[in-house]
Amino acid sequence: MKITALSLFIATYVLLLTFPKIRAFVALGSAAVFVALGILPAGQVFSAVDWNVILMIAGTMGVVSLFIDSRMPSLVADWLMDRMPDVRWATIGMALFAGFVSAFVDNVATVLMIAPVALSIAKKLNTSPVPSIICLTISSNLQGAATLVGDTTSVLLGGFANMDFIDFIFLNGRPGIFWAVQAGMAASVLVLLYIFRKDDTPIRLEEEKETVEDPFPTVLMAGMILLLISASFIPGKPSITNGAICTGLFALGVVRDTLKGSDASTFKRRLAEIDYFTILLLASLFVIIAGIVEAGIVEDISRIFVRAAGNSVFLVYTMVVWASVLFSAFIDNIPYTATMLPVVGAIAHAMRIEPYLLYFGLLSGATLGGNITPVGASANIAGLGILRKHGHNVGILEFMKYGLPFTVAAVTAGYVLIWIVWS
Repeated sequence: MKITALSLFIATYVLLLTFPKIRAFVALGSAAVFVALGILPAGQVFSAVDWNVILMIAGTMGVVSLFIDSRMPSLVADWLMDRMPDVRWATIGMALFAGFVSAFVDNVATVLMIAPVALSIAKKLNTSPVPSIICLTISSNLQGAATLVGDTTSVLLGGFANMDFIDFIFLNGRPGIFWAVQAGMAASVLVLLYIFRKDDTPIRLEEEKETVEDPFPTVLMAGMILLLISASFIPGKPSITNGAICTGLFALGVVRDTLKGSDASTFKRRLAEIDYFTILLLASLFVIIAGIVEAGIVEDISRIFVRAAGNSVFLVYTMVVWASVLFSAFIDNIPYTATMLPVVGAIAHAMRIEPYLLYFGLLSGATLGGNITPVGASANIAGLGILRKHGHNVGILEFMKYGLPFTVAAVTAGYVLIWIVWS
């Protein structure tokens, strides 16, 4: 049964890489085969899916769509640009702003709502928008790991390790991964300052500023963050709490939006904002991973890691971080993270070490590794797609000119801080 489960798992990954446009259906088919072959008993399928994670992702996607439509992020970007002295700081300021937004909003959504501002600035100054959009894209990927709701991989870690919003900031009296991400951001800003050291053209924008007519989506967004933080302090709360908060606030926004528009199509349009493709992929992956856990494969992989590292905690940690960077440069970090979380958990148990050292190492490597290549993260693809529509075709070498040094600096800083705090 072990060989069958491993072969099916490897075949699934090959198909996920080969057919990215239908990867959700590939995962669903694989999950069905795992159950049909009896690798995972049918009675365990429902419990294998982390419904708190699924509801959190769905609800967050919905609230983010309302927030974007309110134009509040664009208004803040306009305010920010008014205070930038030159192109160099405009580029870095845009990247920092994208990172801040991405700590609470999906990375792709962040790129889609901030990239138009970067395009506008480039047009006004008659400069190329390529550097600015690449930098805001990779910055959004970086900060996605900072909070529980910043990225799908963060939600996965929160669900697997039973972590709340506040745990990403402070956990067991120690700094959480939020601070490792900020260390990475500080290091990467130094890299960007060096790259753009000669771009000192003054910036002056005279175009009309964005206006926000409906502040309610911003209230929903802030309310979601505050409620998630508050829930972190409630002992013994139901496991579905975070998911209920996110979907509940989205439902509130949809009801208000529908009543305000007095149109049934408004309700349908809001529900259509949810990425059901990603949700189906995740639900199927939960079943697949439960299958390989049931077959004992996760435990076997953890033993291989421990033997390869010679029981050295530092070497295991190093392998987890930098292998994650390498793999995530070429494959989507969502299935990779979902697969590796139980593996690093088993490694920590086998070595009797603090699991958060490996959890945070995995998340930092998997999230930031996607910044090396144009296909390493969905946000990269979205950003380059925007550039392509405006006549700028960015090759892998041009992307890596910014992505590679940014990633090495950010991962190294986070890698050192996580080791110091959690080893």
